Amino acid sequence: MRRLAVVLLFACSVCAAQTAPPQPSSQAPTQTRSTSATSRIVVPTGTTVSLAVTEPVWNKTAKPGEDIYTEVAFPVPVNNRMAIPPGTYVQGQIDTLTRPGLFSPHAQFQIHFTKLIFANGYTVLLGDAPNAPAGQSPTQPASTPPHASNSDVIPAVANVYVEVSAANDILLDNGTQIDMVLQLPLRLDAASVSAAVSASHPVQLAQFKSATLCRPIPATSGTPGTPDTVIPGTPGTPPTVIPGGPGMPPTVIPGTPGTPDTVIPGTPGTPDTPEILCPGPPLVTANPKPQSYKELFQIIAPVQIAGKQLSAGSYQVSWKGLGPSAQVDILQNGKLIFSVQARIVLLNRQSPATLPGTRTNPDGSVTLRSLRFAAQAFALYFDQRGA
Repeated sequence: MRRLAVVLLFACSVCAAQTAPPQPSSQAPTQTRSTSATSRIVVPTGTTVSLAVTEPVWNKTAKPGEDIYTEVAFPVPVNNRMAIPPGTYVQGQIDTLTRPGLFSPHAQFQIHFTKLIFANGYTVLLGDAPNAPAGQSPTQPASTPPHASNSDVIPAVANVYVEVSAANDILLDNGTQIDMVLQLPLRLDAASVSAAVSASHPVQLAQFKSATLCRPIPATSGTPGTPDTVIPGTPGTPPTVIPGGPGMPPTVIPGTPGTPDTVIPGTPGTPDTPEILCPGPPLVTANPKPQSYKELFQIIAPVQIAGKQLSAGSYQVSWKGLGPSAQVDILQNGKLIFSVQARIVLLNRQSPATLPGTRTNPDGSVTLRSLRFAAQAFALYFDQRGA
């Protein structure tokens, strides 16, 4: 009986071992997360990408809505991995354009970028929120703040100031370098980027030739004229007087009148013509006189900005230029409270109202992340971690 009990107990233990569900491996989630992390590259917000213009922008014909074509001039690495290799094509569109004038020898562009095309054909569309390969459905960026959607943030922009005169036939020449600024994280497929790197070639800036049609005209020397030709006239003869006899008057024989000089005009010469030079090439530079901005906002509860405390109340912000970053002064009743660095984020539509964006921290404190302003197509972001 004891042997039978032992056999039954052993059989039950074997059955239990066979039917018990396998224990989940503690390494599986880690492996999944690791695979997901290595399958994509995220280029962070605020990254500047140097581009070279590959088709000129002409002075007379350029207008908002026109496409602009560029390619990446310098590589963009992320965490020691190539993210955007040189030679990657970047297409954009002109949003606003100010042409040079008689008293304003400069042009200004605002450009938004629409797609990246890698050397292997891998194409990434820059939509309202997504960074998805062409033909795939985009996904909302993980950095979307809880207070609002980022759907109004333009993913990639450039504000370009060009020193150029109205006499130039081009505003942006072949090879001109401009900076594209990422206003949202750019998500890339790591395998596609890796395949593109081997097919990419560094941009040779020296290969770009100017597209200008202007050609200098050298100076020319004039020709001397010929002097007038003078044919002298004849002096003529005086009258002849024959004295008369007694009681008779003298006899006068009239002389012949002289003839004047004959003048044959010479031929006029041609004047010297001065050298005609072409205007200097367009030069992309920083705006020496950026526009000043002042906006009002109100907060209803205490918030923190870059570690500084701001009580509830009405305030004014003041700064210069449209970024991509600026020092922002925060004032109350005209008095400076403090200054803080902020990113200037361009929007694809005007904000319907002045909207502060906040984030609640784990300790219960509230951070002011952003400010949108009524009827303005830009925002201030104080949180440097992303839009």
